[in-house]
This record gives sequence, C-alpha cells and structure tokens, in this order.
Amino acid sequence: MIRAMHDEDSPTEMPSDAHAPQQQRNWAELARKIKAWGQELGFADVGIAGLDVSAATPGFLRWLELGRHGGMDYMARNVDLRCRPELLLTGVRSVISVSLPYWQQEREAERALTDRETTALLTPGSIATISRYARGRDYHKSLRRRLQKLAERLRGEIEQDASGSDAEVIRRTFAARAFADSAPVLEVEFSRLAGIGWRGKHTLSLTKQGSWRFLGELYTTLPLPQDAPVAEHCGRCQRCLDGCPTGAIVAPYEVDARRCISYLTIELHGPIPPEFRPLVGSRIYGCDDCQAVCPWNRFARIGDADFAVRHDLDAAPLSALFAWSADDFETRLAGSPIRRIGHERWLRNIAVALGNAESTPDILAALASRANDDSALVREHVAWAQAQHAARRAPCRPSGEQQ
Repeated sequence: MIRAMHDEDSPTEMPSDAHAPQQQRNWAELARKIKAWGQELGFADVGIAGLDVSAATPGFLRWLELGRHGGMDYMARNVDLRCRPELLLTGVRSVISVSLPYWQQEREAERALTDRETTALLTPGSIATISRYARGRDYHKSLRRRLQKLAERLRGEIEQDASGSDAEVIRRTFAARAFADSAPVLEVEFSRLAGIGWRGKHTLSLTKQGSWRFLGELYTTLPLPQDAPVAEHCGRCQRCLDGCPTGAIVAPYEVDARRCISYLTIELHGPIPPEFRPLVGSRIYGCDDCQAVCPWNRFARIGDADFAVRHDLDAAPLSALFAWSADDFETRLAGSPIRRIGHERWLRNIAVALGNAESTPDILAALASRANDDSALVREHVAWAQAQHAARRAPCRPSGEQQ
C-alpha cells in the first residue's frame, strides 16, 4: 500500500555548532526514559536507530531506475535527502523510530470479508471501500504532535541538570526534528534498524501484532545507543503477493506503484488506466488487501482513538458519496487525509467503483447525475462506467451470430 508524503516539517531547533561536545551522562538510561515517554504518548513501539541506511539504498535506487514510482516525481527529486539523514538535520546522530496503531474494530460484514482473506467484494457492491488508515483523523498531525511532545520532554530532561557552560553547550548543540510521513525519510528501514518491525514482502513495516501502524521518526543530535534490528518472520508466506488485486507486488519486497490501487486512487492525478479499472472494485481511496491477508494482522490490537471511523466511512454507499458537492467534500472531510486528493479525483474514483457495482437503479441514477459534469476527467470515467453497465445489460448473442 502506498501512502502519500506531505511537505517537510520544521526542526525543533537547528544547532549552531553540531560538533560541540555533548554533556556527559548515562545515554542508556536516557534511551530507557525516551521509550517510557513514548509509551505514555500512545506509541506501541519506540526504538533507536543509527544513520546507516546503505542496506536499503540499492533497492530504492533500482526501484526508481525501473520507473516503479510512477508519477511520484518527488521520490526521484529527493534521493540525497532520503539516503543521507544529515541533510535533513545538521549534526544528527540518532533516529528515534516510533509506531502508532490505527486499526479499529470492524463491522460484522467487513470482518466476514477479512475472514475470506480479501477486503474487496468478490462481486463489488454499492458500499465504498476506503483504506483503514484514512477513515479517521489525519495521522500526519496526530503523529507529529506526539513526536513534538517527545522532543520537548527530551529537551527538558537534558537541560534539567545542566548549568553554566554545560547548559550553553546544550542550547547550542541540541536539536530534534520530527517526521510523520512528511519528508524524504526511509521510514521502513529506520523501523527495521530500530528493532520495532521488519520489512514485509509487501514492503510495509511488519510486526507480530501486524502492520496496521503508522511510522514516525525523531531525528536528534544526541548520541543515543542503538537497538538491534528485529529478525524477519515472513518465512515462505506469499499471501500478500497472491492477494494483490492488480499484481502490484511483482516480487517479494518489490512493489510497482504504477499497478498499486493505492497509487491509482491517491497519487495518480490523471485518468486511471482502463485496464486497471475493473480491478479497482469498490475501492475509492487506497487498498488494504495485502495487509488484510497477512497472517500477522490476525493479532492486531485496537488502535488509537484518534483514528476511529468518522462519517461512517467504513459503510458509506457509493451513490451517497458521489452526490457530495465540492463544499460537502471539503466540510465533511476536514481533518481527514482523504481531503488531499481533492473533489475531482474523489469523483473519478467513485465513478470507477460505480462502474464495477451491480446495475441497480440508484447506481445508474448516480452515474447519470454526473454525465455532464464540469470536469472532463469525471465525465470520462462516468462514461466508462456507464459503458460497463450497458455491456452487462446487453443480451448475449448466440455463438457465430453476426455482430
């Protein structure tokens, strides 16, 4: 599953002298406190990584060379920032990696789908499927706010016993910068190095409590002791590869974003390629199939209340969502990550899902209501959807009959 990146966050403070000596202290004890504070802030796991991401760099560069990032040009523009952490924070010496669970209890119908090891209906129905991470509040703000609180707690701790010249050194050298899927960071690699998850075959960070977790990082200039990477536990399992509707997981640990439904419904700005439209099913924002089929997600725990479902987005009729005006979209999705795709792409995605749904009167009426939409992009996808329904309603001709 592809999740989007936003603009870079600002550092808590930039050091004027990154190479000044650090105050002498028990760094292992400070690391223990950091993890305890993280737990208090709601993080499921907190680990500390070093800066060496060289193990992940070749795979990332190959992914770019093969063009598998599609239209996500920012991935190619920010290679140096992603592979050289010191470019995001001068004097950085440690990375605190955290995870925040977001999975919420499913409704009975959705639980039955998960039990069948799919999140999309085998015959798409009239209910929209929205990726679980996007059904509640925007995780960027919630996660970043907690990371900033962790940074403030850390600054207060190291300044507490400092005095005189020590205090001045700390003021000049300490810096921390929080990231929540908001800057060029190899977050899955840092989670691996910090020992809070391994890289699953679907390329997401995975734990023995599953993968329904957001990742965040706090870059810091403190020389904190590093945790040991966690061992992988995917074994010979390939359920995520087999369960991907579009075959986007082209090999273990390799995703071609151009085929990924999350990319197609979130990152792609233009038309969704016609060959993928029938495979989109009822998914109108993102796709969770590779995670839903993962055996480790059977052990997922209820996530943070910040991400509880809003506006019934786990059971909303496609026709009702398609009727939203631009003002409805902006108002009802305020504080939601969905809002970033804009009303036009929202309608584009729903039009495709309507085309895959059963030919019921409300579905056909919804499509007809936007057949002359102001947006050429929406009109094109509505026309495709209407053609799908027309083809299904057309009587079958006997074999050999002239067309």
